[in-house]
Amino acid sequence: MPLCLCGEYLAQPRVILGPMKSIALLGASHIHVPGFMKRFREREGLAISHVWDHIPDRRAKWAAEMGAQSIADPAEALNDPSVDAVIVCSETVLHTPLVSAVAAAGKPVFVEKPLGMDGADSTGMAQAIAAAGIPFQTGFFMRGAPVNTFLKARIQDGSFGRITRVRQSNCHAGLFAGYFDTDWRWMADRGQAGVGAFGDLGAHALDLLLWWLGPVESAAAVLGSATGRFGDIDEYGEGLLHFESGVAATLGAGWVDLANPVTTEISGTAGHAVVINKELFFRSQHITGATGTAAWTALPLAQPAGFDLFLDWLQGSASTQNFVSAAECAERDTVMEMMYAAA
Repeated sequence: MPLCLCGEYLAQPRVILGPMKSIALLGASHIHVPGFMKRFREREGLAISHVWDHIPDRRAKWAAEMGAQSIADPAEALNDPSVDAVIVCSETVLHTPLVSAVAAAGKPVFVEKPLGMDGADSTGMAQAIAAAGIPFQTGFFMRGAPVNTFLKARIQDGSFGRITRVRQSNCHAGLFAGYFDTDWRWMADRGQAGVGAFGDLGAHALDLLLWWLGPVESAAAVLGSATGRFGDIDEYGEGLLHFESGVAATLGAGWVDLANPVTTEISGTAGHAVVINKELFFRSQHITGATGTAAWTALPLAQPAGFDLFLDWLQGSASTQNFVSAAECAERDTVMEMMYAAA
C-alpha cells in the first residue's frame, strides 16, 4: 500500500459521537480511497451504506470491506432517502455524470480533485451544484496546515509589503514506488484523469497559490517525462503564473522526485518566507522578532484536511465555511488547463 502524502501536515481527525449518517461511495478507483476509508472507520456514527463502481470486482471489494451494499447503478443510492451524503472517488472522466446525478438528487457531496477533465467540464458541474444548492467539498488538503494559514494571514495583513515573487512545489517519487502500475494505472492516462503528474500534485500547490494571491491573469508551463513509463504522460513540470496583482509565481510538481518536500518561498518588499521540511523561516520589517534566522514556531493550530472537514460537517461539529467551493475548483481547473495548453 503506497504511503499517502496528503495529510502529513494536518491534525488527526476527531472521533465524534452523534446520529448515524449513511453515505454512498460512488467510485472507488482513486488512490486516496484506502486512506479515506481508514479514516471513515476510525469514527463512530458514520457508515458507508452503498458502494458503486463501474468495475464489479472493485465494487464488491469495497462493499465487503465497509459492510455496505454493492450496487450496480448509482441511482439506487441517489434515490434512497436514507442516504445522507455522497463521496465521489471515481476516475475523473466519470465525474460529470456522477456529480450531475448527485446534484439532481440534492445530496451533499465530496468529490476528489480534480473536479473535471478541464475548465469547461468543471464549470458545468459547479453550475449544477450551485443551482441545486447542495454542500460541496473537495480533496485539497494544504490550506489547513499551520504554516499555510499563517502565511495567508501575513499576506492579508501586509507583513510582506508588496509581494513580488512566490514559489511553490509539491512532489513525490510515486512513479518509482509503482503507485500507478496496477490499481491506479488510470491516473497516468490523461484520457481518464484529465492531467498527468503535474496536474495531479500541482493541483494542491495551485489551490494554495490562488487561495493566497487571487486570480491569475496568464499562465504557462514546461512539462516533461523522465522515464516514458506511461507513454506520453507528463511525469513532472514547472508552471509560471502571472497574477492580476502583478505577482509572478512558479509551481513545480511531479511523480519522479526522490525527495518530497512541500516547499514554499514568498518574497515581498517588506518580508520574506521560506518553508522547507515543514519548517518556516520568516522575516518581516513589520513584526518584532521576525528576522528569518531561526525557525518561526508561533503558528496557529492545524485544521482538518478537506475530507476530514467534510466528515466533521456531517457529524455536526463544523460548518461549510471553510469548504472549497465548486466554483473555486472550476477556477483552478481552468488555470491548470491554461498551463497544459501552453506547454
